[in-house]
Amino acid sequence: MSIDDYLALPEVPGLRRMLIRGKLIERHRPLYRNRIHASLMANVGFILESWRRTRIDSRGELAAGEVETILRRNPNSCVGIDLVYYENELKADETIYEGPPTLAVEILSPHNTHEEVLNKIDEYLACYMPLVWVVEPRRRTVTVYRPDAEPVMFNIRQTIDGDSSLPGLSLPVAEMFQ
Repeated sequence: MSIDDYLALPEVPGLRRMLIRGKLIERHRPLYRNRIHASLMANVGFILESWRRTRIDSRGELAAGEVETILRRNPNSCVGIDLVYYENELKADETIYEGPPTLAVEILSPHNTHEEVLNKIDEYLACYMPLVWVVEPRRRTVTVYRPDAEPVMFNIRQTIDGDSSLPGLSLPVAEMFQ
């Protein structure tokens, strides 16, 4: 399926879609986010935006809320991401994010299937997305994925370093869950 065909599909209440390597994946699930998911999205977004605003050279952009993102074309992949951060300045006339962000944050919810999450992570890494965080509310952990590296899990007693992808970021995991 092409990106244009995917984006032209009519919205159907309760139907979530993503396009992975040209294959349309559809699942019925509620449109709402539970309180824990919504709170985590706000906390992580606040922390990242606070960090972004302290950077003198920041031209980047942070967006939250199932952000429709064209990861790549040929093969075509387009997904919704809970939180994205783009380091580089985006074109003013763009209405949809295109290209892998510097950081994608996925916050697990009871409606996510293991296969769905793994498919997204695999695609993010295949697109050489520099940094992917998967936040697990129940266990209060964050698993950090990078291309060509083993995943690393952090708990609430640890701190995530933004390394070269998010310079100057030092994030105590416990702050996400407050």
